[in-house]
Amino acid sequence: MAPVLEIKSLVKHFLFVTDGVILRKYKMLKAVDGVSFSVDKGACFGIAGESGSGKTTISRLILLLEKITSGKILYEGKDISKLARKDILWYRMRVQTIFQDAASSLNPRMRVRDIVSEPLEVQLGKTLTKKEIMERTEEMIRLVGLPTDKLANYPHELSGGQKQRVAIAKAVILHPALVILDEPVSALDVSIRAQILNLLSDIQAQQDLTYLIIAHDLAMLQHVTTDIGVMYLGKIVETGKTENVFNEPLHPYTKALFAAVPWPVPGRVKKAPSLKGEIGNPLDPPSGCRFHQRCEYAKRICREAEPLLVETRPGHSVACHKINEPLWRAS
Repeated sequence: MAPVLEIKSLVKHFLFVTDGVILRKYKMLKAVDGVSFSVDKGACFGIAGESGSGKTTISRLILLLEKITSGKILYEGKDISKLARKDILWYRMRVQTIFQDAASSLNPRMRVRDIVSEPLEVQLGKTLTKKEIMERTEEMIRLVGLPTDKLANYPHELSGGQKQRVAIAKAVILHPALVILDEPVSALDVSIRAQILNLLSDIQAQQDLTYLIIAHDLAMLQHVTTDIGVMYLGKIVETGKTENVFNEPLHPYTKALFAAVPWPVPGRVKKAPSLKGEIGNPLDPPSGCRFHQRCEYAKRICREAEPLLVETRPGHSVACHKINEPLWRAS
């Protein structure tokens, strides 16, 4: 079965003014620099990494909120950068998003019923009657676990968890195939996060959705995703099945991220952090492997040559000279 989403050598660079008034000087910010991965139908693909690694930029490119510098994004085999206007409308029905901060993503001047039904009004208003739109709106609000009397409320009258449920209802009312979730529970209280994650899982099963989740919370990604990609400074450094990556991480950066997760194990003594320093500057990224300045295993080749993302085990790929040395020496 062909994947729902394919990212091929995706590049997004932003031009920044760094100096000068009359004779300006520019630099290129390499937010995403040659990223490739695919998302199968019905899967839940997670992207992890520090702030500034390029995760959100990828989601904005998929949502057509930014233009691609180079590379391809294929949705159901179609290059989204070459879609005609009518195809873009079709694409926006098939791909929806749930933003990190539900409170700011909901129009404060609209009632919940108008917020949830707006996608239907825009996309299918000419083919559906007002009664049909309201029936589907009520169906969606019940699906996310809210009583229908909340439809008359404004966003400020709802709690944080209720706002996120409204955002979910708005995203899935068009029955999309792919949903992009950018930090879907990070703005919520800990007591509510599990409820929202379980709700998302139930809706995925009921509507046969495919998820792409961007998050910092590694424990959450381990719980909900089927596949995961780890990003560092615009690059994918490791990708594979979630179970394989968490049970046996290969890249030094992945290992350092997992070591920093606070696991509730009685008597556990946390080792000294293996990851030092800050993420590099995307305006002037390091040569060779972008992680070599913070890596305890870095050698000369790491400073000079950029490692390729190589499949070292079935379905498990890593971009690291130390891990892949036996493979490229053998070739």
